[in-house]
Amino acid sequence: MTKQDEPIYIISIAARICETHPQTLRQYERLGLLRPTRVGRNRLYSQADIERLRQIQRFTQEMGVNLAGVEVILNLLDRMEQVTHEAEQQMQTMRQFMDREIERVRREVEARFERGQRAKQLVPISETTSGPPARTTPIRNVDKPADDAE
Repeated sequence: MTKQDEPIYIISIAARICETHPQTLRQYERLGLLRPTRVGRNRLYSQADIERLRQIQRFTQEMGVNLAGVEVILNLLDRMEQVTHEAEQQMQTMRQFMDREIERVRREVEARFERGQRAKQLVPISETTSGPPARTTPIRNVDKPADDAE
């Protein structure tokens, strides 16, 4: 539970904060527009409940939306928030998967590079090489005529 969701205000205080009557809060609860925490017979409102009440007041008083319209709007806003939260969770899962995959590929590339480096350091021994290396004759320069041709 976040600090925003902590139930701290009794109905009379919540009503005073929002400059409304406690009966209005009870009506909004009956309609499902507000969902205060119940402790016995007492309703306790959180800061999030106060913000939602102010949002209801803006819709009804400033925008002229009736309570049925407010209910539709709030349900849509709640659903949008839920979808956004789910999308953020899926993005986080995808980031974690991608990070693991990138690390796996990095390790694989490093391992292949290391094998390649070790292979370069190895000197292959030819099966035909036994004993001292074979003597080779020097290559003649073809531009210069040979001495015995004179």
